[in-house]
Amino acid sequence: MDDATVRHRSLVVSLMANESKADEIPEELLSFPCEFQIKAMGKQVTGFDDRVREIVSRHLSGGRILDFRTRESGSSKYVSVSCTIEATSRRQLDAIYMDLNSENDILLTL
Repeated sequence: MDDATVRHRSLVVSLMANESKADEIPEELLSFPCEFQIKAMGKQVTGFDDRVREIVSRHLSGGRILDFRTRESGSSKYVSVSCTIEATSRRQLDAIYMDLNSENDILLTL
């Protein structure tokens, strides 16, 4: 993962709590299309990983998830799901994050 991707993710995470500042993310941080990993974390509930996959997939316009991984916390109380996609635009990424963050079971996105 390059430095621009790391900076973009940090900005996305910090701005999700204050969506009115989303327009302040500089466009030049990423060059599209690019591979981009999206991570969603939440409590371990039945179907959590399927729900994340469904949400991300609906924004891919016929594209596919390139890599999909799940990882449980040590206590198995929480789970993280990582999806690597071929991102086509900032608008697409914003839509994915907004959709993920609207779910009650998703506690954090990166």
